[in-house]
Amino acid sequence: MDRIRIHGGHPLSGSIKISGSKNSALPILAATLLTREPCIIHRVPDLSDTHYMLQILTHLGAQVERASGTVSVTAEKIESTAPYDVVRRMRASVCVLGPLLGRCKEATVSMPGGCVIGDRPIDLHLKGFEALGAAVRVESGNVKLFAPKLAGAVINLRGKFGPTVLGTDNVMMAAVLAEGTTVIEGAAQEPEVVDLANFLNKMGAKIEGAGTRRLIIEGVKELHGAEHDIIPDRIEAGTFLVAGAICGKGITIKRVEPEHVLAVTNALNNCGFRIESSANSISVSPNGDAKPLELITEPYPGFPTDMQAQMCALLSTTGGISVITENIFPQRYMHVAELKRMGANVDLEGPTAVIKGVDHLFGAPVMASDLRASAALVLAGLKADGITEVSRVYHIDRGYEHLDEKLSELGAHIERVKS
Repeated sequence: MDRIRIHGGHPLSGSIKISGSKNSALPILAATLLTREPCIIHRVPDLSDTHYMLQILTHLGAQVERASGTVSVTAEKIESTAPYDVVRRMRASVCVLGPLLGRCKEATVSMPGGCVIGDRPIDLHLKGFEALGAAVRVESGNVKLFAPKLAGAVINLRGKFGPTVLGTDNVMMAAVLAEGTTVIEGAAQEPEVVDLANFLNKMGAKIEGAGTRRLIIEGVKELHGAEHDIIPDRIEAGTFLVAGAICGKGITIKRVEPEHVLAVTNALNNCGFRIESSANSISVSPNGDAKPLELITEPYPGFPTDMQAQMCALLSTTGGISVITENIFPQRYMHVAELKRMGANVDLEGPTAVIKGVDHLFGAPVMASDLRASAALVLAGLKADGITEVSRVYHIDRGYEHLDEKLSELGAHIERVKS
């Protein structure tokens, strides 16, 4: 099992390019199952999660070709069953349910695996499928769907902690081939949902309202092939902006959508860092002493839960007392115990982390528990005195394309150690 070793205390400078979005690529790849015709997807990031999704598509009968960042998928004939051995490594594999139901009018998919960051049920997905006319059974760890036909309906997908992104994706993909009009109230507004809707519309779907809380979908009889470029990964962009803030002299991220990371850049600006944006690049640099913050994670366009751990790392060495409240996944604080091993002063009070900034962090062996926690530990290692070794870095490889290599380009002393 690989580890990442970081020699802390070396300032970052320079520029890097942001990869395509993981959270866009996965449902868009799944959506290629909705047509028999070829689809070409550009800027698919080189991640273990995208590799797993391509394996699922292949298992279902699709012909898949990958050349660098471009993936071609032709799903002329497909099966409707994805067993546990195929989907167990990735929670997002659940997003094949919608396309399989839409095209085959039936689907059997095992309940997936993924990060351990608290309860992440799919009840809202199933509620949406039932509203479209599907019979739903959950037995022996499998979700089984069947519908003689799908019919448009009015569906509210807002859950206890806000709208569901994958649920919105899933129901939208099923609804594009349903008879009549589907209205999704309480839809997720994330850019990745908009990206999927844009791809489906290129395929011949009729979707309006993407990026708002209300989606209107006019069902069509069939979809055709399409070509599409994945949007930049806003969480990777935010992670590198925090890296630049935590130990940078001034770095620039390129090939990014500044509007998509506005909540992050606003937070860094409020913390005292200088932010400069252009059409597709953002620079972050020091601007005197950093200041403590109060942050609350919220659905887009609020501060993203996927950036909470990285901000914990930054604020652990920011003078004063900072407070972060996790409103999306209240148990998503697995990284706190590891940051404490490095000298951070963090107290948890339910879904709230109270962070008292310290002068120094110290290198230590730490263990990643999930994708974003692992990134936070790497960022803390960049700042810490001495050597930090992060184990279980397969979590990092799920969502960051060559993170260690990109940080090395910026001047980090970082290496991947093969076990």
